[in-house]
Amino acid sequence: MAAAKKPEDVVNVDVYTAKGLLCTGHRYLDVRTVEEFNKSHVDEALNIPYMFLTPEGRVPNPDFISQVSSICKKDDQLIVGCNSGGRGSRACVDLLNAGFEHISNMEGGYSKWVDSGLAGGKPGEELKVACKFRP
Repeated sequence: MAAAKKPEDVVNVDVYTAKGLLCTGHRYLDVRTVEEFNKSHVDEALNIPYMFLTPEGRVPNPDFISQVSSICKKDDQLIVGCNSGGRGSRACVDLLNAGFEHISNMEGGYSKWVDSGLAGGKPGEELKVACKFRP
């Protein structure tokens, strides 16, 4: 049995590399909450929250792996993103440990995507507030 994957095993890519990979067939898995995703997201992104917001704070989505498995194959090439990179990195570790083979974390998350001007013609300041949603 392979050793359990750790954060240092995750491949990190910057937003420009992620954009290029998305143009070559990679899929974008947004692991932010539905509320964050609905405010703004990368075009054609899949949204499966890694955590849920509750009155007690954020709690892990117990069905995360099964939900990803229901729409992605283990050999799909996935770029995982959250708001700033933390949840994305943790989601990547869980996906790697579940047998997904081609997983990359987008460093800086959607905030960096917006800051880098990759959100298209949408007003940047409006998106920065939206993507940096904090309860």
